[in-house]
Amino acid sequence: MPFLSDDLRQKILAYLPRYPSKQAVTVPALHLVHDELRCVPRQAIREIAEMLDLSPAEVHDTMTFYQFFREEDAPLGKTRLWVCRSLACQLRGADELLDKLCGKLGVKPGQTTPDGKVTLEFAECIGACEGAPCVLVNDEARLNIDNVDGLLQSLDRK
Repeated sequence: MPFLSDDLRQKILAYLPRYPSKQAVTVPALHLVHDELRCVPRQAIREIAEMLDLSPAEVHDTMTFYQFFREEDAPLGKTRLWVCRSLACQLRGADELLDKLCGKLGVKPGQTTPDGKVTLEFAECIGACEGAPCVLVNDEARLNIDNVDGLLQSLDRK
């Protein structure tokens, strides 16, 4: 019995005509699985490999190279909160912002809150220097963060 849903398998297969080789679909396939499951389980790696005529090791190598994808033993929380640590953000308080978030959430960067709601991480740059310090809430940029409590309250509403 397949681990991946038929819908997810179809979404992966839909990428094949858009790329020059099956191997080139590896990253989009990983993103699809990761977005849906909040991690990439080993069985999903095996099934992606089978669909793309690759070895599971090749898929796993790609997954771990990018350091974006989480393995099944450390899935993402409901919300992924990235704190930008670019030079512009650091000059405008990103380190202090990250420290406050760690304290309020009770986690270190890379960890998920015990309730599974928030995974706190840092990014070297999210490309929004004009709004430093900034964060990404999943894929949404939030600029000029100066109110940690307000930011966390907005996550609760998601």
